[in-house]
Formats: sequence, C-alpha cells, structure tokens
Amino acid sequence: MSRYDSIARLYDPWSVSVTEDVEFYVGLAREAGGTIVELGVGTGRIAVPTAAAGVRVIGVDSSRGMLEVCAEAAAVAGVADLLDLRLGDLADPPVHERVRLVTCPFRAYLHLHDDEARVRALRAAHRLLEPGGRLAFDVFAPGADDVAETHDRWLEREPGIYERARWDTERRRLTLSVRGESGETTMELAWLSPVEWRSAIERAGFEVVAHHGWFDGRPYREGEDSVWIARRPTSAGGAD
Repeated sequence: MSRYDSIARLYDPWSVSVTEDVEFYVGLAREAGGTIVELGVGTGRIAVPTAAAGVRVIGVDSSRGMLEVCAEAAAVAGVADLLDLRLGDLADPPVHERVRLVTCPFRAYLHLHDDEARVRALRAAHRLLEPGGRLAFDVFAPGADDVAETHDRWLEREPGIYERARWDTERRRLTLSVRGESGETTMELAWLSPVEWRSAIERAGFEVVAHHGWFDGRPYREGEDSVWIARRPTSAGGAD
C-alpha cells in the first residue's frame, strides 16, 4: 500500500496552488510528438492537461487510490481515451513501449533514499526512451530560511489542510506529514545537491541537456529548485 493512498482524495486540494510546472511539462509533451510516459502520475495534475493538449500519456503510479482519482479526472475532462494508467513504481515501470519523452514531475524522485535506488530508477527511465529521447524531472534542496521558518510546525497549506516539515539537514531527509478531513499521511523525502544529481543522471547513461533554476528556463543559480532535462544518447550502448 502506498502512503499516498490515504490522501488520494486530499491530494488535489492540498496541491491546488501548484500550477507553475504544468505549462512546462505540457510544452515538452507537445514537442515530443507522440505518446509520452509520466512517472508518478498521481491524480493527473499534469497528465490530464497534457492529454487535453492531444498527447497520449502512459501514466505510472504506485498508489491505486491516486490512479482512481486520476481516472475520474480524465473522464470528467473528456480525455480518458488518451490516458493509459498503470500501477507500478519508479524503478520498474510496467511499460514496454519506447517513447520520445519520459517525465517525473513534482519532485517524485525525492522518494528515493539512496544513490543505488536513484540510479536504478533513472536507468529504468532510460530504458523507456528511444535513442535521442529525453527525460525531464524536477527536484529541490531546501534553503536555510525555509528550514528555519517551517521546521516542526503545523502550517495550514490550504484551508483545512495542514502540513508539518521535520528537516534533518545532516542526513538530508525531510519527514513531511499532511492531514485534512479526508485523510492523513507521513512520508520521507531525501534531497541531493545539483552536483550529485548530475552524477546520478550521467551514471544512468544520460547526457544532461539542461539544468534550470525554475520552469521558465532561468539558469540555475544556487536556488532551491532544480529542473533537469537529460537525453538518451543516439549511439549504441549506455545503461541498458
């Protein structure tokens, strides 16, 4: 059972203000020209708008509850025929198709807690891509101000929805708790420096195409957010 199952009905109200990444990922999907794979598809916050743009999406998630909500959202939006939802995890997605684009939005790779797991998941994404295909994902590393302002405090993220962040800066772990009327959960996330992310990406067989500081394409300048685009080389060999 996924930790997200218990907040599947809470997730969209909790993340309602997170919209800055949607246009970025939808734009990449349009450019890809064909079916894409979204890892950690969740409730379809990005996949449904992507399908609405005419792009077929294979969406993978480890939470049955989140996939149920996603299917409902796709039906309401009239794009259910463009959304192929599959239960699976980041390290072994149940996808046999090869595509031009794989995405892993909203910091989903932070659920991986060690280098072995990260590289394994990145290699799994690599295997889904045609030569020359791209992987796009975003992650973060907290700033000192964010840690100081939020540590071990219950804050009302949205009306009636609360979250508490417990930061362990030595281990680089965030224990995040979320609660509301329709559910609650606690999860642990692990962060890396950009240098370490680049190393993991390259170990998985990718070439880094871009490293942005935000979804508008601004250069990374020691901020909290990192947006990565990596490419599977066209030459033979690699991580497979």
